[in-house]
Amino acid sequence: MKTFVVGISGVTNGGKTTLAKNLQKHLPSCSVISQDDFFKPESEIETDTNGFLQYDVLEALNMEKMMSTISCWMESPRCSLVSTDSGSAEDIPILIIEGFLLFNYNTRVYEPPDTPGYFDGHVWPMYLRHRQEVEKSSWEIVYLDGTKSEEDLFKEVYEDLMQELAKQKCLHMTT
Repeated sequence: MKTFVVGISGVTNGGKTTLAKNLQKHLPSCSVISQDDFFKPESEIETDTNGFLQYDVLEALNMEKMMSTISCWMESPRCSLVSTDSGSAEDIPILIIEGFLLFNYNTRVYEPPDTPGYFDGHVWPMYLRHRQEVEKSSWEIVYLDGTKSEEDLFKEVYEDLMQELAKQKCLHMTT
């Protein structure tokens, strides 16, 4: 079965989950896997020299469990996870995987607020380090401008996805 996988990544609190859920509402046969669901227990998260828990590193995540969940979806996309699945049989099942690496202007507001220096001293430097690693890959990546409105970002991504899905359906019909 042909499937379509989309990755949405970026800095912590950058709008990834909001965008993924919004896309899921509008796309037929769509499931979402959130990397936030795969954090290890706090007792297994390392602390840096400033006393900050190191959540913004891959070692804080149970990536084996996440990859297993993705593999299960790939094996049976119509049966797994929560899906809108309101489309017809010709719809290509879509999986959106969202995690913590999106380049944008960040207006981070939490209650209670972050410890002073946490974002500038830890979150942003870790994001920049991970982005450099991704930029070296050969993947087709579209970077979004995080200063745009939530609605504009949704429209941009939704239109790109619909164009790509239309291409995939045409390819599927010719094979």
